[in-house]
Amino acid sequence: MNTASDIIGMRLKKIRNNRNLSLYETAQLTGVSKPMLGQIERGQSSPTVNVLWKIATGLKVPLSSLLEEPSSEYAIATLQEKNIIVEDDGRMKAYPLFAYDPVRSVESFFINFEAQCHHTSEKHSDGVEEYIFVLQGTLQLVLNEKKIIVREKQAIRFRADIRHEYHNPFDEKCTVYNMIFYPNE
Repeated sequence: MNTASDIIGMRLKKIRNNRNLSLYETAQLTGVSKPMLGQIERGQSSPTVNVLWKIATGLKVPLSSLLEEPSSEYAIATLQEKNIIVEDDGRMKAYPLFAYDPVRSVESFFINFEAQCHHTSEKHSDGVEEYIFVLQGTLQLVLNEKKIIVREKQAIRFRADIRHEYHNPFDEKCTVYNMIFYPNE
């Protein structure tokens, strides 16, 4: 059974090879060093979500395209530990639900933000939007230096082609459903 690192490495190598890119060229596009890219492709490194976003943004592919193969005509998603993205010393856990779908130009995640979690996301490609629905707790977003509170059973839509931050400065866990929409090219 392949680990998350193996899957990411295989997907990155496949994307790079399909585009006839060398590791050097990929490093130039993504801002991730050639040695780090090589380690990721060999499954020797578990990249952080920020490194994955840099790769995805540089290669102009959805983050989930690095995590799993495209699904069949329909799928039922279950939270699984195999492709989980862990950040902020385990305080943030993002579970890919549905990988990028090129027909709909969307991918989705279930995310847990433990108390005192702080995660910064670099800007995505131009035109990318995120939709977040808070299932439990309260989430504080920082968009262009502006703090926005999103409470349980509230949703927010925002342009994700800016630097954005997710905070849970509160005492209880916050869980959200996150959808990322990519512009049609």
